[in-house]
Amino acid sequence: MYLRGIFVASIVGFIAQAALAQTELQRSEQLYQHTAYRESLALIHETSSQSAAASNLAGRDWFMLGEYKKAADAFEKALSLEPRNSAYAHWVGRAYGRRAETSSFFTAPGYASRARQHFELAVQLDPGNGEAMNDLFDYYLEAPGFLGGGMDKAEALARRIAERDPVEGHFAAAQLADRRKQFDTAEDQLRRAMKMAPRDVGRVLDVAKYLVKRGRIPESDAAFDDAERLAPHDPRVAIERARAYIHEKRNLDQARTLLFRYLRSDLTPDDPPRSEAEQLLKQAEGS
Repeated sequence: MYLRGIFVASIVGFIAQAALAQTELQRSEQLYQHTAYRESLALIHETSSQSAAASNLAGRDWFMLGEYKKAADAFEKALSLEPRNSAYAHWVGRAYGRRAETSSFFTAPGYASRARQHFELAVQLDPGNGEAMNDLFDYYLEAPGFLGGGMDKAEALARRIAERDPVEGHFAAAQLADRRKQFDTAEDQLRRAMKMAPRDVGRVLDVAKYLVKRGRIPESDAAFDDAERLAPHDPRVAIERARAYIHEKRNLDQARTLLFRYLRSDLTPDDPPRSEAEQLLKQAEGS
């Protein structure tokens, strides 16, 4: 009876510890969603959790802090614990993609190849992982053939994207058309995406940014106005309009006002990081 009591107490204690770790992980996730990445990491460290979910969250924190090697290590640990998890494979690919972008000429190709392999794995594990599919499309579109990229692969994947998500399919078609210098077709595809998702301010911003790229300033201003009317408090509208002004070297006082507004906003990990807005501010002050 005594041993049985010890056993039951041990089980109860284990369950209580597991529940506490899960609660702390939820708090860490909330901190992450509010861009408090260091605080999220500290809480994960305090709980000493070795779970795949904790490793993945730590990896996302490191990624957002620009520590891509630490991020890759954490994501690979998460994937080793759950090798069939498409989201974890996707994050490994993202980390190696950033390592490729920020490393030397000699090491970048290896990191790029590992990014592609993990994007492909993520799509293989879950064909419904749209974000992984989009990143793989970008890779195929941008990477040279000797690193596994190529227009033929991008075109094939764009068709799959369109089957799964017609709006995103139009966006992919626009990127392909732009690469071929078919600028009218690219704009038309972006406008089709916007028409299919009229309440998605991101699609309006896609059109506005493309018009900036084409040097059609009055039309881009009108598109930014549309975006602001649709989502007046969305911080993406502020930073993208400021970016356009700085690129065009005009309305720099307004650009600075927009960037200060952005820095005061309640951002999420899906928004451009504050460091990007701070860099834009420096550019505005130097213009």
